[in-house]
Amino acid sequence: MAALLRSARLLKFSPSGLLQITGTKRNGPPLSRLYSGAIGSKGAGVCARQITPGSTNTSRCLWPYAGVRAYAGLPEQKDASKDNSSLGVRSKQAQQFDWALAKLDSSVRRTGRVTKTLLLRIFHDICRAGYPSGNQALLLLRSCGSLLPEMPLEERSELAHRIWDKLQELGVSYDASHYNALLKVYLQNEFKFSPTEFLAKMEASNVHPNRVTFQRLIAAYCHEGDIEGASTILGFMKSKDLPITEAVFNSLVTGHSRAGDMESAENILPVMRSAGIEPGPDTYVALLNAYAEKGEVEKIKKTLESVESADASLMDRDFMQVIYSLAKAGHQHFVPEMVERMRHERGYVPDAMNLCLSLITQGLEDTAFTVLKTFPTLNADSSNDDAPNLGNFFLRHCVNMDKPVETIARYCKDLQDGNHHSTPIPFTLHCALEATKTGLAVELMKIMKAQGSPVRSHFFWPLLVPHLKANNTAGVLEVVKSMQELEVADDVDTFSNYVLPAFPDVDSARLALQEVGCSLGGEGLLSSEVRSEALRGNLAQLYAMLSASTFPSLDLSAFRGSLLLGFRKSEDVEHMAKITELLYKDTRFSQNSAGPAEAVSYFLYNLIDGMSEGQVHAQEDKLRQYFSQLKTMNIVIPLSIYRGMKNVLDSYHIPELIKDVLTLVDSKDQLGTYSDVPRVFGLEGKVVALEKKLAELMAEGKPISSTLKQLLLVLCAEEKLEQALELKEQHENEMVAGGYAALINLCCRQDNLEEALKLKRELGRKDSSVALDASKYIGLVRILSKHGRLEEALDMLKEMKEKEVAVKDGNVAMLFHVLSAAAAKGDVATIQQLQDTLFTLGLVKPTANLCSPLVSAHLESGDLSGALEAAMACQKQYGQLPRIHDIIVGLVNKGDTEMLQKAMDFVSQERGEMTMLYDLFFAFMQTGRYREARKIIETPGLRARPSRMQWYAEKCINNNQMEPLEKMVDLTGKLFECDRDEMYSYILRLCKETNDWGKAEAVWTKMQEENVIPRERTLRMLADILKTNGQEVPFEVPEVWYDQEAPPDQAETTAAKVGKPAKLSMTPELADGTDYQVRLLSLCKRGKAKEAYGILKDVDKKGVALGPAPYDGLIRALLAEGSMEDALVVRDIAASHIPGFHLSDIANSLMVITMVKKDQVKVALESFKSMLQADQVPSQLAITRLLQGLGNHGDVQGIQEVDSLVKGMGTHVNLSSMVFINNTALAHIKNGDLEAAVEGLEAVYTLPAEEGSVAQQPSMSFVFRKVLEENNSGAMDKLSAMAERLANHFASYRAASDLFLQLLDMDKVEDAKFMLARCNAIAEQKDYLMSYMARLSQRPNQVGKIKTLMNMIPDFAEKESIYPYLMKCYGLDKNLESAKALYDQMQTEGVAMDELSLKRLATLYRNAGETAPFNEPPESFKFYADKLKEKTKSQTKSAEGGREGGKIKAIQNVQHNV
Repeated sequence: MAALLRSARLLKFSPSGLLQITGTKRNGPPLSRLYSGAIGSKGAGVCARQITPGSTNTSRCLWPYAGVRAYAGLPEQKDASKDNSSLGVRSKQAQQFDWALAKLDSSVRRTGRVTKTLLLRIFHDICRAGYPSGNQALLLLRSCGSLLPEMPLEERSELAHRIWDKLQELGVSYDASHYNALLKVYLQNEFKFSPTEFLAKMEASNVHPNRVTFQRLIAAYCHEGDIEGASTILGFMKSKDLPITEAVFNSLVTGHSRAGDMESAENILPVMRSAGIEPGPDTYVALLNAYAEKGEVEKIKKTLESVESADASLMDRDFMQVIYSLAKAGHQHFVPEMVERMRHERGYVPDAMNLCLSLITQGLEDTAFTVLKTFPTLNADSSNDDAPNLGNFFLRHCVNMDKPVETIARYCKDLQDGNHHSTPIPFTLHCALEATKTGLAVELMKIMKAQGSPVRSHFFWPLLVPHLKANNTAGVLEVVKSMQELEVADDVDTFSNYVLPAFPDVDSARLALQEVGCSLGGEGLLSSEVRSEALRGNLAQLYAMLSASTFPSLDLSAFRGSLLLGFRKSEDVEHMAKITELLYKDTRFSQNSAGPAEAVSYFLYNLIDGMSEGQVHAQEDKLRQYFSQLKTMNIVIPLSIYRGMKNVLDSYHIPELIKDVLTLVDSKDQLGTYSDVPRVFGLEGKVVALEKKLAELMAEGKPISSTLKQLLLVLCAEEKLEQALELKEQHENEMVAGGYAALINLCCRQDNLEEALKLKRELGRKDSSVALDASKYIGLVRILSKHGRLEEALDMLKEMKEKEVAVKDGNVAMLFHVLSAAAAKGDVATIQQLQDTLFTLGLVKPTANLCSPLVSAHLESGDLSGALEAAMACQKQYGQLPRIHDIIVGLVNKGDTEMLQKAMDFVSQERGEMTMLYDLFFAFMQTGRYREARKIIETPGLRARPSRMQWYAEKCINNNQMEPLEKMVDLTGKLFECDRDEMYSYILRLCKETNDWGKAEAVWTKMQEENVIPRERTLRMLADILKTNGQEVPFEVPEVWYDQEAPPDQAETTAAKVGKPAKLSMTPELADGTDYQVRLLSLCKRGKAKEAYGILKDVDKKGVALGPAPYDGLIRALLAEGSMEDALVVRDIAASHIPGFHLSDIANSLMVITMVKKDQVKVALESFKSMLQADQVPSQLAITRLLQGLGNHGDVQGIQEVDSLVKGMGTHVNLSSMVFINNTALAHIKNGDLEAAVEGLEAVYTLPAEEGSVAQQPSMSFVFRKVLEENNSGAMDKLSAMAERLANHFASYRAASDLFLQLLDMDKVEDAKFMLARCNAIAEQKDYLMSYMARLSQRPNQVGKIKTLMNMIPDFAEKESIYPYLMKCYGLDKNLESAKALYDQMQTEGVAMDELSLKRLATLYRNAGETAPFNEPPESFKFYADKLKEKTKSQTKSAEGGREGGKIKAIQNVQHNV
């Protein structure tokens, strides 16, 4: 690289030398359209294909900028070691990255851009965690370019530098991929920098440039028209045998153009052909942009003709680049001609939106408006009342960029006149108010008023809010003056909420408002004054105001809410009563109600109803005095109001206050009062004894049918048919339908047709109305069709219909196997009749799976024509198109173009053109016709279908086919919405299986060229491949590489490799602070905090100062081991060397946790407060542990203080309110105040239905568990009584369910049974029970608890739901025998086992060295887990809306099972 940094003159390269490149070939498979910009594009980062800002991919191409040779330096990489966190922090960091990537990816997929707000939020969240990874840095840096079209170019670059510096400060170690990303951002933002200095900074940071770096440096030189500089880089690449790709040639086209040498730019194309590279669309776009910058429209047309003749196609986004180049170069008059050439492909709108945003940002809003009017959905018919408003983004950005109001008004008029926007001016006003642009907003309101539209007072609220927050009375008055100018009437809400609160008192507000000419006699201001005095609790002054004879009429409804709040906070009972009397007797305050008495009665009810139980208890004395004074004033309330107030007070358990309210009822009505009788539920229990043996029952002369059936089931499960038949003969009179069903099923399994039919006839003679279950009937159909007795098989199906036998999902699989067995014999007629009968009778719904055996039968015999006809018939009759892929592949291989065309026409007609294209694409891929496949996948408007591409990728991986997999990844490079990281991860998976590290390394380079943001799992997979083969990993590995110690024999070698001593003795290698820092961090990561602590003390004695990262890392490591005293020593050492040193958020959180563990709760609370004062965010675990510590110490006040502090944090902490409520209850219990504990918990479950529905009720299991662990019988009695009361009186079963399940979980089975007997509604709480079972299945050795629950509540869920959890438990316990028994039981009961459970069972068999008696599902666990999730989600979507909470629970339970 040193040679590269020499002057270009020393290398003696001339621009003409660039035209002498021969023999250049691409590296790897041909990538025809490498560039960084389009959807799913393969951006090499150096390409001249400049993608419009509207491009909707995470990668965008650089754009041209007019070149003035002014350079800026690269932010220098600081010499700071990377500081990784503990395992828990790294895990959380990975989750944060996944969240950030998902948010950015979602934004880009939807709109093709990200907002500055979203990007900064992610940046701050990552920084707050304290330990950003290299991958997170890459994500943030790559988002600072053309993905921010709403930001000016300079601000984008400043943001990139800010992110670079901050993340480096936090310990991120940058590698080549980060420098390449920064280069890409510089190019996209037209940032002027020195490539030579850039390389020098990389070299100083010991980071080696790669091919992508050189390509982008060439692009940087070329964008400045510096061909000599580009030649320098190009010569170096040639000397190192680095491939010269199409992207480099594209950059050279731009470079020659900007150097003023258009002839050389045009000559690049023949040079490319001579080098064996055919110019692709990227190259033509680079040439078109060059012409656009020169304004040579005729050459643009001629080039477009060449493109068409070269069989290359340009997309709309390519034309958008040309439009952008024309507009930037001042040739806007040519834009309409380019606009007309666009075809409005799929994805046109988001691309065009981003082009418009970029043009507006660059001050070219008129050109942007020209593009806006081409939006296809804007061309609505003028008679359409529901006109679209797609100009919203345009108007909003014009407002944000402070465009003149005249210009914005002109755009609004044109949009409305052309029926492009229904209400442009009001929407623009909304944007101006949102951005608090007062001047623009007022001008827009004037336009609205001139147009006859109303201007309302609430329009001004957003303008008043910032002034109110800043107590800026001058700003408030300015807005009020604008309201006066626009003749907006005074409004009570405006004055009371946004004007008066800005002044210290009402009098000063009246004086200031009078000075600006505001009328003081309006109802709005008057009501506002009343509200203001009431809210401040000035009841005496309020009474004086209301009672004045000059006070005008004002209905109580205008200030009732404020008065209620004032009454609740005031202790002035006298004026409370006087105001109530005034309202009761003065008709001025009851204009809109039936009368003052009724208005006051409802006021009193609202006063009580709006107070919480705690507030009523706290103010009981005040309220009793208040009601007593009302009685002396002869205030009377209706009986209905009393009953309402009584119900509220009853629920608050305040009987004495009820008596005071009763005194306000008219004496003649008091006889009508009554007491509510609590509803008592009848309690029933049923116990069925099934423990007697058959012989004992017979000896006692008791019925034996049930026991006989059980015995038959066991014999059938053990495949003992002869013994079962003998038992049946002995007790034929006692046989029941269940016994016959088991025997019939066993006969079918053992292929004993005659015996099965005999048993079926016997059952019919006993009771002809009895119906077997579906699995038994299907077994009979299978054996009958197998033996050629088709008519009898069809009769069985008809009997199923007559007896209304339900066919479940598991039975459908059985039917498929029946049909498949016939297909294997090529028996088309049998399949056809069975299929027609099944679907005609409506026994099952037609599916592709059930229809496929008919097609399979034709394919087995090589009858492609018959297979196609059968598939087409299925589609027409049942809407299913089975095995169409196999049919198309067969036709392609056969070369039957006529039949293939017929198939494609049919698929296109029935399933749409996109489905047809994908079918044809994969058929060409499978048959190796890649050229035809490319033409298909590059069809304009085609979108990515991830599920179909995953299917083909999995197929290639399973068959070890690298070439077709690479081809698919290559061909889908430009595919709209294609997840490029996912595509490359498929190749890496195959590389890992084949151990091909060379291919994996090439994939990494391709990903950088394409500007792909890799997920962490992709980086881990690539790093694993390279490490396994002893190769250097060229990036930061997002994994905990230190969680296992290296073997002793490798320790010395490893230490030598990384340049660190293998022993702890101080060597010359540790002479400077950097080496000490690396050593300390390494020891901390390996869990050797004590050793690191010893080294640090030695270092401190020598007077060596380190950076903040190793101190903080060592403190965290010590705290993780519980060594708080040592951690405090390290903190003091750090503070002595680094002024202003403070712990990170995570270290402080660990400090709080450790203090709580050491029972230093008060100190922990002070440390927590210090964190918040330092604007740090404590972790959820720290807050939870602190609350638990306070609860254990009975510190109710401390818990309330933490609650207040958390609510006042600027950042939302995802913490359940029950953490505070539960620990408060435990604190009360600790203090012996059981009533307060019960009161606080009970309030949670007695909320009105609209506020606390059953689905939203939180859990108090934690309280029950702590009380049970402490064996506090007094508290348990109170809490269990509360749980029963909630269940029996409020139909709130969560508390009772929590207690029952907690008793069960702690093996207190008898107590749990007693609880169930007292509240049998627990058995109906399926969601809670299933959720508990799902949690159990996550831990080993929990089968006993699940079985206990099943025995206590046998019917709380379907067996199909319970058995998978049991199988999962057996898998965790590695209990093959029990799993076998469960499988046999399910077979006997006819319960179908899902594929995920079958996979688990097959794994148990395989691990035990046994062969499973079934075919193991071939896909991965993840595949079947995802399939089960999707199935459950689709089922819950069809459930009725009133069961939304249950649907969420169902999905959660399935995820637990997965």
